[in-house]
Amino acid sequence: MKLSLGYSPCPNDTFIFYALAHHKLAPELHFEVELEDVEGLNQWAKSGKLDVSKISYHAYFHLTEDYVMLDAGGALGNGVGPLIVTKEKLNSLSGKRVAIPGGLTTANLLLRLSQPDDIIIETLRYDKIMPAVAAGEIDAGLIIHESRFTYPDYGLKKYLDVGEWWEESTGQLLPLGGIMAKRSLGKPLLDQINDALKASLDYSYENRAEAQPYIAAHSQEMSEDVMQKHIDLYVNTYSYDLGEKGKAAVRALYEHGRARGFLPEIKKGLFLEEI
Repeated sequence: MKLSLGYSPCPNDTFIFYALAHHKLAPELHFEVELEDVEGLNQWAKSGKLDVSKISYHAYFHLTEDYVMLDAGGALGNGVGPLIVTKEKLNSLSGKRVAIPGGLTTANLLLRLSQPDDIIIETLRYDKIMPAVAAGEIDAGLIIHESRFTYPDYGLKKYLDVGEWWEESTGQLLPLGGIMAKRSLGKPLLDQINDALKASLDYSYENRAEAQPYIAAHSQEMSEDVMQKHIDLYVNTYSYDLGEKGKAAVRALYEHGRARGFLPEIKKGLFLEEI
């Protein structure tokens, strides 16, 4: 069966999906892959473009009528959060211009939950944010992905680890993004796709040298050390299975966002087991 599959060129995603993208397993499932930045995937999902897609949890909370979150393939854990960085030391972001990597990113939801209501938000592609802050074009930047390892190279300072803020404030893991699929595919096929995701992850762990060139080809010239740190940080036990702790964290993020009026009411189950 042919299925459209979207994920980002970031090392954690290319590591997880290598086997499926190269038809190394699950021959009954033929995935036609499209790579796009996470906010691009978020925007595509609004139009139902893809059958299966990596998605920010913030975006997913707006899409639950048509999509369901799978258990495998996501980015969730401790110490995985976005950072707010500045060029000069600031005591508050009140009234400041803050660059974000996309309105539907989980990073933006966390920013809005953690910061004053009067911050001025401007959207830039995630890899353009640090140069803009370093050049003094913006007061602060909300950075994601490998930027958390490289911001000192731009002479920038950490203002806040938003992930740490979330974990300390709520006692929950931080859910960033997951793999969602169309509910219309039906439970048997959704279960099959979820199993294939787990098998693809196993394949990459067992065949790292084989997968490495594919991961490096899409890693936007980051060093091998940063690339490996990226995988080690964002691919973990919760990438195999959200589990109860992971699902509790996702529900907590929704409840906090809903309480602040940032998210819509959800009437369907969030997870595969609930459909």
